[in-house]
Amino acid sequence: MSWEESDVRLVPVEWLKAHEEIKVKNMEKLLEMTLKWDGFTKPLIADKATGTILDGHHRFAVAKRLELARIPAVCIDYLNDETVELELWPASSLESISKQDVVDMALSSNLYPPKTTRHRISDHLPPIHVSLRRLSLLTPSQPDGNES
Repeated sequence: MSWEESDVRLVPVEWLKAHEEIKVKNMEKLLEMTLKWDGFTKPLIADKATGTILDGHHRFAVAKRLELARIPAVCIDYLNDETVELELWPASSLESISKQDVVDMALSSNLYPPKTTRHRISDHLPPIHVSLRRLSLLTPSQPDGNES
């Protein structure tokens, strides 16, 4: 599956829920690049029903660090979309995992260790550029979406 730029929405950062921890060094490097680019160039992928982050935990952490109000995301029907494949990273200590386990963890106050889960969703996310200024606005000046 691949998405178009029109599939990207600006969602409230507070609505999103992580299910695994991040690697702080990776987040700091991404923070540096996000500031250099003055925006986000890749959307997160999240479950449209719960806000569970499926791809983009480091981008989410950058948005929180910058105290942004919104972040670009593609929202999908995670539990019912059979094209979304879930697997464990080789270094994971878990024997198995289900999509419901991921959602349950996101809705709990706990997190899996970094690089526990891997979602095979798409080989192509649309290239975007959404400025940090636009993401910091509480009230959008335009409908949700992207800017060139």
